[in-house]
Amino acid sequence: MARPPLLLIPPSEGKAAGGRPLGRPDSFDAALGASRAVVLSELAQVLGTGGPTQHSSVLGVRGDLLDRALCNSAELVAGTARVLPAWKRYTGVVWASLDPATLSAADRARVLVPSGLYGVTTAADPVADYRLKMLVSLGRLGRLSTFWLPEVTAAIARRAQGRVVVDLLPAEHAHAVDMVALAGSTRVIRAQFISADGRRAVGHEAKSAKGRLARTVLEGGLEAVGKFRFEGWRATMEGDALTVVAPST
Repeated sequence: MARPPLLLIPPSEGKAAGGRPLGRPDSFDAALGASRAVVLSELAQVLGTGGPTQHSSVLGVRGDLLDRALCNSAELVAGTARVLPAWKRYTGVVWASLDPATLSAADRARVLVPSGLYGVTTAADPVADYRLKMLVSLGRLGRLSTFWLPEVTAAIARRAQGRVVVDLLPAEHAHAVDMVALAGSTRVIRAQFISADGRRAVGHEAKSAKGRLARTVLEGGLEAVGKFRFEGWRATMEGDALTVVAPST
């Protein structure tokens, strides 16, 4: 019997605050811990020497959100950041539509989440309240998606071990995974969300459909894709291409 697929979905800018002290490390720490320490070290250097404009550029926020991000970053650097499971931390539209609180623990562990801070985690792994986009250029490391590319690709390949990987990533996070290399060791299905006229679909509705599709695959496998219906959205799959079409307006 085939092992159930893994899903790649993005983190969200919206994050719940709070958490608990970090206990055991997450499931990718052994593979990525050293590189995460490099990212944190460079983040500390940039935030310690730069001014408010650079801080805002690196963390991608301003005003009260920047104050929160700077406080959280200081705690990360100090090793005192509090954590929540990723499925509790991320609060964006995709995650709300996924409704991970009602998934099984095993299903949450099949959701892989690339991020600028961690490289990749599962939805079950602990993450801090952070701001660090994958496409930001961080000091001497350069763009984080490029920094993470080889290690994240290898980590996902090891985790997949021949499973199907369903790619639901936007371009920002897809840049951190070499899909061609990954497809050399496992089957990769790339999803695209388009409007009824064939253009790329973006916005709130597409994100909601992405979260609901992820849930459909987690619960029903690839066999459920052809039956996917969500507020007029429909999905079809030909070979390794999964197309999700918005309703006509």
